[in-house]
Amino acid sequence: MWFFRGKGPSGFSSSSTAEEVTQGVDATGLTAIVTGASSGIGTETARVLALRGAHVVMAVRNVAAGKDVREAIVKQIPTAKVDAMELDLTSLSSVRKFASDFNSSGLPLNILINNAGVMATPFLLSKDKIELQFATNHVGHFLLTNLLLGNMKKTARKSSKQGRIVNVSSEAHRYPYPEGIRFDKINDQAGYRSYLAYGQSKLANILHANELARRLKEEGADITANSLHPGVIATNLFRYNSAINGIVNGIGRALLKNVQQGAATTCYLALHPQVKGVTGEYFADSNLSKTTQHGQDVEMGKKLWDFTMNLTK
Repeated sequence: MWFFRGKGPSGFSSSSTAEEVTQGVDATGLTAIVTGASSGIGTETARVLALRGAHVVMAVRNVAAGKDVREAIVKQIPTAKVDAMELDLTSLSSVRKFASDFNSSGLPLNILINNAGVMATPFLLSKDKIELQFATNHVGHFLLTNLLLGNMKKTARKSSKQGRIVNVSSEAHRYPYPEGIRFDKINDQAGYRSYLAYGQSKLANILHANELARRLKEEGADITANSLHPGVIATNLFRYNSAINGIVNGIGRALLKNVQQGAATTCYLALHPQVKGVTGEYFADSNLSKTTQHGQDVEMGKKLWDFTMNLTK
C-alpha cells in the first residue's frame, strides 16, 4: 500500500502533497498550461502552480466547469493568475484552435502539463475516427505539444529558463496489449479490451516523452520532457466502470491517494530544482522510477512518433 512507503532520494514519498513538494519554490514569471484542469489532480496541479506564482492556463473541455475552478482558485489565492481556455483533445481541430489562440495571445510558455485523460471507456471513436483512449490520452496531447514547441523554445531562449514538458502516464502502462502499441489495430473493435487499450495509451505517453526528450536534446533545445505515475487516486477517472467506481467511492477512499498527493509528482516535475536538466525519465511518488521494457523501447518510440505524425496530418 502507498502509505507504507518511506521517503525516496528526493526527500519525498507517496504521502507527500503537491504543496509540500513545491514548498519554497518561486514560480513567479512562469507560464504553465495544464490540460484537464477542471477536475481531479488537474485542478490541484493548477491551484498549486498558481499558489507558487505561475500564470496558469487551464485547458479544459468544459469551459463552464473551468471557470468555476478558476473562480474557486482566485477566491482562495487572490493573487493567482489563472485563465481557462477551451480544449477538446478528442478533436484535432480543437487542439489546433487552442494552440493557435494561445500562440497568438503573446503569452510565453515555460511549462506544459499533459494531464487530461479518460480510462477504460467502451469502444468509441474520436471526432477524427481514432479509438477514444488513444486519441484523448496520446494523440491529442502529441499534436498539442508539437504545436506549442515553437513557443516553448522561444521562451526558453529569451528567458534563459529551462522549459518543462510533463506527461501524466500511469503504472497501467505495464499492462497494454502484448505487442505494446497495436499500430495496425488501433481501431480494431473486435480485439478491443478497455483496460489493455488504456495501458496502451499510457505506454504511449511514456514513449512520447522519451522520444521528445531525445529529439530536444539532439537539437540543443533547453526543454526537458518526462513522464510520471501519479498514483492510484480517488477521482472520477473510474466513472466508466461502475463496480470499481463503487469500491473507490467506498472503502477505497481510505486506501487510495487523495488529489493533493496525486498531484505531487506532476508539480514536482513542473517546478522543483532537483529535476532541472533531467529528461526522458519516468517518475513515481516524486522520485525516479523504472518503466517496462516496452517503455524503454527506443525503436517503438520512434515508430510511435512517425505513426502519430501521420494521424495528425
